[in-house]
Amino acid sequence: MNKKTSVMDPSAMMRALTRIAHEIVERNKGGENLVLVGIKTRGVPLAKRLQEKIKQIENRNVPIGELDITLYRDDLEEASTDPQLKETNIETDITGKTIVLIDDVLYTGRTVRAAMDAVIDLGRPGQIQLAVLVDRGHRELPIRADYVGKNIPTAEQEIIVVKLEEIDKQNDEVSIYE
Repeated sequence: MNKKTSVMDPSAMMRALTRIAHEIVERNKGGENLVLVGIKTRGVPLAKRLQEKIKQIENRNVPIGELDITLYRDDLEEASTDPQLKETNIETDITGKTIVLIDDVLYTGRTVRAAMDAVIDLGRPGQIQLAVLVDRGHRELPIRADYVGKNIPTAEQEIIVVKLEEIDKQNDEVSIYE
Protein backbone atom coordinates (compact mmCIF):
# COMPACT_ATOMS: atom_id res chain seq x y z
CA MET A 1 0.00 0.00 0.00
CA ASN A 2 1.40 3.37 -1.03
CA LYS A 3 0.34 6.64 0.52
CA LYS A 4 -1.11 8.83 -2.21
CA THR A 5 -1.95 11.96 -0.23
CA SER A 6 -2.91 13.31 3.17
CA VAL A 7 -6.36 14.92 3.11
CA MET A 8 -6.88 15.96 6.75
CA ASP A 9 -4.32 17.00 9.35
CA PRO A 10 -5.03 17.37 13.10
CA SER A 11 -6.38 20.92 12.79
CA ALA A 12 -8.66 20.00 9.86
CA MET A 13 -10.01 17.05 11.87
CA MET A 14 -10.61 19.31 14.88
CA ARG A 15 -12.49 21.85 12.74
CA ALA A 16 -14.61 19.11 11.16
CA LEU A 17 -15.53 17.64 14.57
CA THR A 18 -16.34 21.10 15.94
CA ARG A 19 -18.67 21.72 12.99
CA ILE A 20 -20.31 18.31 13.41
CA ALA A 21 -20.86 18.98 17.13
CA HIS A 22 -22.54 22.31 16.34
CA GLU A 23 -24.73 20.66 13.67
CA ILE A 24 -25.78 17.91 16.09
CA VAL A 25 -26.72 20.45 18.76
CA GLU A 26 -28.58 22.67 16.28
CA ARG A 27 -30.52 19.86 14.62
CA ASN A 28 -31.51 18.31 17.95
CA LYS A 29 -32.25 21.62 19.72
CA GLY A 30 -29.58 21.00 22.33
CA GLY A 31 -28.31 17.78 23.77
CA GLU A 32 -31.04 16.79 26.20
CA ASN A 33 -32.30 13.62 24.51
CA LEU A 34 -29.04 12.54 22.83
CA VAL A 35 -26.85 9.49 23.24
CA LEU A 36 -23.58 9.40 21.28
CA VAL A 37 -22.58 5.86 20.28
CA GLY A 38 -19.15 5.21 18.81
CA ILE A 39 -18.77 2.23 16.48
CA LYS A 40 -15.62 0.36 17.47
CA THR A 41 -12.82 0.94 16.90
CA ARG A 42 -12.19 4.49 15.70
CA GLY A 43 -15.76 5.70 16.20
CA VAL A 44 -15.29 5.51 19.98
CA PRO A 45 -12.58 8.19 20.35
CA LEU A 46 -14.42 10.34 17.80
CA ALA A 47 -17.58 10.03 19.94
CA LYS A 48 -15.60 11.07 23.03
CA ARG A 49 -14.25 14.11 21.20
CA LEU A 50 -17.76 15.07 20.06
CA GLN A 51 -19.05 14.59 23.61
CA GLU A 52 -16.41 17.07 24.86
CA LYS A 53 -17.24 19.59 22.14
CA ILE A 54 -20.97 19.38 22.86
CA LYS A 55 -20.19 19.90 26.55
CA GLN A 56 -18.29 23.08 25.63
CA ILE A 57 -21.19 24.30 23.47
CA GLU A 58 -24.16 23.31 25.64
CA ASN A 59 -22.60 22.86 29.09
CA ARG A 60 -24.27 19.43 29.10
CA ASN A 61 -22.64 16.04 29.46
CA VAL A 62 -24.25 13.89 26.75
CA PRO A 63 -24.20 10.13 27.50
CA ILE A 64 -21.83 8.10 25.40
CA GLY A 65 -21.62 4.43 24.45
CA GLU A 66 -19.37 1.99 22.63
CA LEU A 67 -20.80 -0.44 20.10
CA ASP A 68 -19.22 -3.67 18.83
CA ILE A 69 -20.87 -4.79 15.59
CA THR A 70 -18.77 -7.92 15.00
CA LEU A 71 -21.62 -10.42 15.35
CA TYR A 72 -23.94 -8.26 13.22
CA ARG A 73 -21.69 -8.15 10.17
CA ASP A 74 -23.01 -9.78 7.01
CA ASP A 75 -19.49 -10.90 6.01
CA LEU A 76 -18.63 -12.68 9.25
CA GLU A 77 -18.06 -16.04 7.55
CA GLU A 78 -15.75 -14.45 4.98
CA ALA A 79 -13.89 -12.24 7.46
CA SER A 80 -12.69 -14.81 9.96
CA THR A 81 -13.43 -18.16 11.50
CA ASP A 82 -12.54 -16.71 14.90
CA PRO A 83 -14.00 -13.18 15.16
CA GLN A 84 -12.45 -10.85 17.73
CA LEU A 85 -15.29 -9.68 19.95
CA LYS A 86 -15.06 -6.31 21.63
CA GLU A 87 -17.33 -5.16 24.39
CA THR A 88 -20.49 -3.17 23.74
CA ASN A 89 -20.96 -0.66 26.51
CA ILE A 90 -24.02 1.60 26.51
CA GLU A 91 -24.94 2.30 30.11
CA THR A 92 -27.92 4.56 29.50
CA ASP A 93 -31.42 3.44 28.44
CA ILE A 94 -31.73 4.24 24.73
CA THR A 95 -35.51 3.83 24.52
CA GLY A 96 -37.02 6.95 22.99
CA LYS A 97 -33.63 8.68 22.74
CA THR A 98 -31.93 10.12 19.67
CA ILE A 99 -28.93 7.93 19.02
CA VAL A 100 -26.07 9.44 17.03
CA LEU A 101 -23.94 6.63 15.63
CA ILE A 102 -20.38 7.79 15.07
CA ASP A 103 -17.80 6.21 12.77
CA ASP A 104 -14.62 7.25 11.03
CA VAL A 105 -15.38 6.33 7.38
CA LEU A 106 -18.66 5.73 5.57
CA TYR A 107 -18.10 3.48 2.57
CA THR A 108 -20.54 0.74 1.50
CA GLY A 109 -23.00 1.31 4.36
CA ARG A 110 -22.75 -2.25 5.66
CA THR A 111 -21.08 -1.27 8.94
CA VAL A 112 -23.85 1.25 9.62
CA ARG A 113 -26.55 -1.31 8.84
CA ALA A 114 -24.93 -3.72 11.30
CA ALA A 115 -24.70 -0.94 13.90
CA MET A 116 -28.39 -0.08 13.53
CA ASP A 117 -29.28 -3.76 14.05
CA ALA A 118 -27.10 -3.86 17.18
CA VAL A 119 -28.66 -0.67 18.59
CA ILE A 120 -32.20 -1.90 17.98
CA ASP A 121 -31.37 -5.11 19.84
CA LEU A 122 -30.56 -2.93 22.87
CA GLY A 123 -33.83 -0.96 22.87
CA ARG A 124 -36.14 1.14 20.75
CA PRO A 125 -34.58 4.53 20.08
CA GLY A 126 -36.78 7.40 18.98
CA GLN A 127 -34.37 8.16 16.15
CA ILE A 128 -30.98 7.05 14.83
CA GLN A 129 -28.68 9.57 13.18
CA LEU A 130 -25.23 9.05 11.67
CA ALA A 131 -22.09 11.17 12.00
CA VAL A 132 -18.92 10.27 10.10
CA LEU A 133 -15.55 11.93 9.80
CA VAL A 134 -15.21 10.91 6.13
CA ASP A 135 -17.75 9.92 3.47
CA ARG A 136 -15.89 8.28 0.59
CA GLY A 137 -18.88 7.21 -1.51
CA HIS A 138 -19.42 3.82 -3.19
CA ARG A 139 -22.56 2.90 -1.22
CA GLU A 140 -24.02 -0.59 -1.57
CA LEU A 141 -26.97 0.15 0.72
CA PRO A 142 -29.31 3.17 0.80
CA ILE A 143 -27.60 4.79 3.80
CA ARG A 144 -26.44 8.37 4.11
CA ALA A 145 -24.78 10.31 6.91
CA ASP A 146 -26.60 13.13 8.68
CA TYR A 147 -23.29 14.77 9.63
CA VAL A 148 -20.12 14.55 7.53
CA GLY A 149 -16.71 15.97 8.38
CA LYS A 150 -15.42 15.73 4.81
CA ASN A 151 -16.63 14.17 1.56
CA ILE A 152 -13.68 12.52 -0.18
CA PRO A 153 -14.61 10.98 -3.53
CA THR A 154 -12.38 7.96 -4.07
CA ALA A 155 -11.72 5.30 -6.67
CA GLU A 156 -12.69 1.74 -5.73
CA GLN A 157 -9.04 0.67 -5.43
CA GLU A 158 -8.15 3.54 -3.08
CA ILE A 159 -8.28 3.13 0.69
CA ILE A 160 -9.00 5.83 3.27
CA VAL A 161 -6.84 5.46 6.38
CA VAL A 162 -7.82 7.36 9.54
CA LYS A 163 -5.19 7.61 12.25
CA LEU A 164 -6.14 8.81 15.72
CA GLU A 165 -3.80 9.56 18.63
CA GLU A 166 -5.90 7.47 21.02
CA ILE A 167 -5.69 4.29 18.91
CA ASP A 168 -2.69 4.57 16.63
CA LYS A 169 -0.32 6.48 18.95
CA GLN A 170 0.38 8.82 16.02
CA ASN A 171 -0.78 12.29 15.07
CA ASP A 172 -4.35 12.55 13.81
CA GLU A 173 -4.46 12.20 10.04
CA VAL A 174 -6.71 11.08 7.20
CA SER A 175 -4.88 9.79 4.13
CA ILE A 176 -5.62 8.11 0.83
CA TYR A 177 -3.62 5.00 -0.04
CA GLU A 178 -3.42 3.05 -3.29
